[in-house]
Amino acid sequence: MPSSVAVIVVNYGTADLAIAAVDSVLARDHGAHPVQVHLLDNASPGGDGAVLAEAHAARGWGARVTLWLEKENHGFGRGNNVVLRALWDSPAPPDYVFLLNPDAQLENDAIAILADRLDAEPQAAAAGAGIALPSGVPVSAAFRFPSARSEFVEAVNFGPLTRLFQDSKVALPADHSDGPVDWVSGAAVMMRLPVLRSLDGFDPDFFLYYEEVELMFRMRKSGHEVLYVPAARVRHAEGMATDVRSGPVRKAKPAYWYDSWRFYYLKTRGRSGAVAAGLAWMAGAGLNAPLAALRGHRLCAPKGFFRDFIRLVIRPLLFA
Repeated sequence: MPSSVAVIVVNYGTADLAIAAVDSVLARDHGAHPVQVHLLDNASPGGDGAVLAEAHAARGWGARVTLWLEKENHGFGRGNNVVLRALWDSPAPPDYVFLLNPDAQLENDAIAILADRLDAEPQAAAAGAGIALPSGVPVSAAFRFPSARSEFVEAVNFGPLTRLFQDSKVALPADHSDGPVDWVSGAAVMMRLPVLRSLDGFDPDFFLYYEEVELMFRMRKSGHEVLYVPAARVRHAEGMATDVRSGPVRKAKPAYWYDSWRFYYLKTRGRSGAVAAGLAWMAGAGLNAPLAALRGHRLCAPKGFFRDFIRLVIRPLLFA
């Protein structure tokens, strides 16, 4: 019997994009895999819930799409958990769940490709798609787990050092080959529902960012593989839902980002490992400042980094 898939799209303030994401799923037949869609609105401001409800009726989505209109903003992981817990307690739970960002759309039969791959490799708990920007330029969607060394090297941003420690770089190349990796982007990833249930889903301590990294760390620790499957393709307008983007623009990061960074290291490396990673990042950022000045480059650290990092990461780690 073909494996079944539940697609979960968690929206916050991007109703039009979320509707397009759902349409991109409904426009494909997904091979022989039965697919249901769950669209959850995280108490978005600006009336997103009403917009989504209107689209549901106007587009005739019917029973193919279940709309969840929440009264509070749960964040990404807890928002997904709302649907996940309902699914694994349902009379006929799906085999897999496919998490799709509201600012992402299927480019091909990604759901069928990922489901077929998980069918063929029962040791794998998750499979992530290849991701490109709306322009078609591919971006990194497969990664190594971050570490104190990777934090230091990335913060220094000095070519010879980066090349020397290439094997500790977190982001794998955009053209990375198919196969097992540490973790994949949460913007387009399929996971086994029984494994998610055994791990109790996403850790509720995370509001946004690092929650999928920590979840896949637990998957790997429990003996499962995480696969990168670039043949499954998704377009992603990165950061439209959060206004946090990678790239050269130097902006302050929100407090919840630093909280998530701290939680990730505490839960995966312990307090001493989290402190070591924090000090490594600060040391690297300190070295980057004179190097950037000498080369006429912009600083790599987020705006207000030392103030925010000490207040939101180092002090809680040392004194909480």
